[in-house]
Amino acid sequence: MTESGAADPQDLPAIAGRDAAAAPVASRRTSLLVTLVLGGLTAVPPLSMDMYLPALPQVTAALHSPAATVQLTLTTCLAGMALGQMIVGPMSDKWGRRRPLLAGMVVYVLATALCAFAPTAELLIACRLLQGLAGAAGIVIARAVVRDLYDGVAMARFFSTLMLISGAAPVVAPLIGGQILRITDWRGVFVVLTAVGVALTLLVWRRLDETLPPARRHPGGLGQTLRTMRDLLADRPFSGYLLVGAFAFAALFSYISASPFVIQEIYGASPQTFSLLFGLNSVGLVLVGQFNGKFLVGRVGLDKVLGTGLAVIALAAAALLVMSSGVLGRPGLVPVAAGLFVLMAAMGLVMPSTNTLALLRTPHAAGSASALLGTSTFLLGSVASPLVGIAGERTALPMALVQLSCAILALVSFLGLCRPWQRRGETTGSTAGERTPR
Repeated sequence: MTESGAADPQDLPAIAGRDAAAAPVASRRTSLLVTLVLGGLTAVPPLSMDMYLPALPQVTAALHSPAATVQLTLTTCLAGMALGQMIVGPMSDKWGRRRPLLAGMVVYVLATALCAFAPTAELLIACRLLQGLAGAAGIVIARAVVRDLYDGVAMARFFSTLMLISGAAPVVAPLIGGQILRITDWRGVFVVLTAVGVALTLLVWRRLDETLPPARRHPGGLGQTLRTMRDLLADRPFSGYLLVGAFAFAALFSYISASPFVIQEIYGASPQTFSLLFGLNSVGLVLVGQFNGKFLVGRVGLDKVLGTGLAVIALAAAALLVMSSGVLGRPGLVPVAAGLFVLMAAMGLVMPSTNTLALLRTPHAAGSASALLGTSTFLLGSVASPLVGIAGERTALPMALVQLSCAILALVSFLGLCRPWQRRGETTGSTAGERTPR
């Protein structure tokens, strides 16, 4: 155990009653397994959203519904994931991590199975809402578990490792969905998602130990939950990091929403070229995240890494705005794709650092803090998504404007609320209480 009373990841085998003599080997296995389980939980939202995308035309035809109605199956799932985090996060602070997580995963499996058999678009929309609400348990509690197990530099490195899984999920999910549609119809996508949910639920039940001891839980009800969230938001640096993460995610989501039209409709690229560029951008995000975790964290202050990432995103968004405005003429696909690649890759510096710096301030309420972080990103992402198409599908100017605006707001939040120069030394590994293996 650490001095703060939280479980050290290397102590988990002993906590579970395993033989102390085998602790070094068992702890490495447990650490790897915990990483895979938590990575799988964070991949649930992109899998639930993106694996289903290739099936949208089939759903429209099979259920005899307008495309706008079927699009609501995406909107309600996203809204459910945002709202669900606000419900499950505080529950995990009160009852521990395992019980709410297992309950959420069981409901997710049932809701996903119901989606596979939905006879109407309206019932599918309702099931997708329930699926999103329950699926939120995985991502919000995964962040809280990381906060329970790690601190300081170790936590930043672990978040960077999780990006290897959560960053790859949006890339492979549509590919998996397309392959499923080659052998079955759209309902088969939900059958596969149900199987994934069952596998994750069994892993959580069998292998993921409770990480929040009873002494650190919050016994209060709704009133206590609201007071906890109020206190978290009253902490200026925490609110700053929350806004930084939310605005950065909004810039990312604007890219995800607009890039199919920008790359294919404006620059005439084929769907295969778009898929290749989308995959390369996601790989860039993952690789920079891994570089951050293995080489920067522990050597460079987390706030410096975050500030650098935000500056790069702002510069890339400014370059995209200049290219989209036509001031320098009509650029080709290559410079625009390069700008999008740089913007996406810099997210690998911003996202792990933002989560780490925010959760470092909240060891007493990691579940509620994780809920606020997750809900804010989903809400701002859902706001940014329709804005990128406000001027139609023949211009990339709205996308670039949204991205630059979000980048500037993230920088303003970072400098105005986080004020890292006033807290120098807080986020180094030694002063942040890093819980590294002994």
